Amino acid sequence: MSPAVSGAAPALRVSGLRKAFGAVVAVADVSLDAAPGEFLSLLGPSGCGKSTVLRMVAGLVEPDAGQIVLAGEDITRVPVHRRNLGLVFQSYALFPHMTVHDNVAFGLRRRGVGEAEGRPRVERMLELVRLGPLGARYPRELSGGQQQRVALARALVTEPRVLLLDEPLSNLDALLRDEMRVELKRLQERLGTTMIFVTHDQAEALILSDRVVVMEAGRVEQIGRPEEVYRRPATPFVARFLGRANFFAGTIAPIDARGVVIMVEGGLSVVAAPRPGLHPGQRVQVAIRQENIRLEPAGAGGAGNRFAAKVVFHAFAGQSHHYVVQLANGRELEVAAPGGSLPLARGAAVVAAWGPDDVVTLAEDAPGAGGAR
Repeated sequence: MSPAVSGAAPALRVSGLRKAFGAVVAVADVSLDAAPGEFLSLLGPSGCGKSTVLRMVAGLVEPDAGQIVLAGEDITRVPVHRRNLGLVFQSYALFPHMTVHDNVAFGLRRRGVGEAEGRPRVERMLELVRLGPLGARYPRELSGGQQQRVALARALVTEPRVLLLDEPLSNLDALLRDEMRVELKRLQERLGTTMIFVTHDQAEALILSDRVVVMEAGRVEQIGRPEEVYRRPATPFVARFLGRANFFAGTIAPIDARGVVIMVEGGLSVVAAPRPGLHPGQRVQVAIRQENIRLEPAGAGGAGNRFAAKVVFHAFAGQSHHYVVQLANGRELEVAAPGGSLPLARGAAVVAAWGPDDVVTLAEDAPGAGGAR
């Protein structure tokens, strides 16, 4: 069972957190929980407040209002060195004059742990991050990925109640970043450590997280499992921020046996699966993910949403083909097709098709979540 739904008391609870810097409200009434052993990501664009939330949890920034509870203890005003939290930031902040072993042992020594007890703990942690033979090296002798593992080991060796990570992989190149994502998730699963991870990278959040907290303008837009926030976004912002989609403005038509019919711009009608809260005459935003659109031979029949189209652009992107197709009314759609399929030539006549379940329908005035949904 996922730790997020296990029913255990939260390892960390944040309630009504607020922080303003002068006239700028960086965080406004943010509430969230992290279950024991959960990997929770705070995801959003630069300036959305996610790092400020993390720094308030860490004790580096004092909140204007709200409460932070760690394992049942109110730590809102507790000094940073007494919070028993691990911190890993974008800069590895390793001590260049210390060996890898001494860097990892630093936190233990500050807590008064002696060499006899500390050495085996450091060695075990270095083995866990696959740096066992490198304890005698200095940071300058390590690659970027190895330095990041040292920073993780240093934070984890003190056995923190919660590990806080602020964009820790952003300094790595693309391939190494992909590798470190897998290593970080496997390490977290082996140790069972609760981790709060800040990132603006949607792929990173979806791959690593048990749950994702999507933030914008200092507020929580949605909290949910990666599949949930991606496939069923709660607000137009979440739909636009996660993945790539085609958007239409439309109005709900009278609901019939086909499902929810939406009249969208350009005189088209789109059929969506029924969901609570939709009613005839309601203004909505419609989103169709690029990968959910199928390009079929012209004239092909079938159920669902089907529109004659013409390929006007194609580019090969390795794992996928990127197409732009033009509908009969001139509207263009972007489509992502599997990279292993044969490419379609520009000018080819096709049918752009998708199912009612592939249509994301959002009220134009959909509010932010403000907390867990």
